[in-house]
Amino acid sequence: MNPIEWSDFQKVELRVGTIVEVEDFPEARKPAFKLKVDFGDEIGIKKSSAQITNLYDKRSLFGKQVVAVVNFPPKQIGPIMSECLVTGFHCDDGAVVLAVPDTEVPNGAKLA
Repeated sequence: MNPIEWSDFQKVELRVGTIVEVEDFPEARKPAFKLKVDFGDEIGIKKSSAQITNLYDKRSLFGKQVVAVVNFPPKQIGPIMSECLVTGFHCDDGAVVLAVPDTEVPNGAKLA
């Protein structure tokens, strides 16, 4: 593991947002969803894709709060431009468990 400086960590904008739209993403190389995540008035709604179909379905994702990096540059992923990186933890079987707050917090709240 490579150590980083505190100033490096401070550059990463990890924010909480609520998933407000979930669509299938059949064009993706691996099974995935297209997401729209609301990060509140300051940041707004951002698009992302997430390979989380092993553990989640569209119904369980809608309204879920997630932790995402919101200050990466946009990245083209197939036909969509991803504007944030929804975070999660890889399991041994390849499934991804989303990083989520255990209590509802305001959209846009920054990880401290």
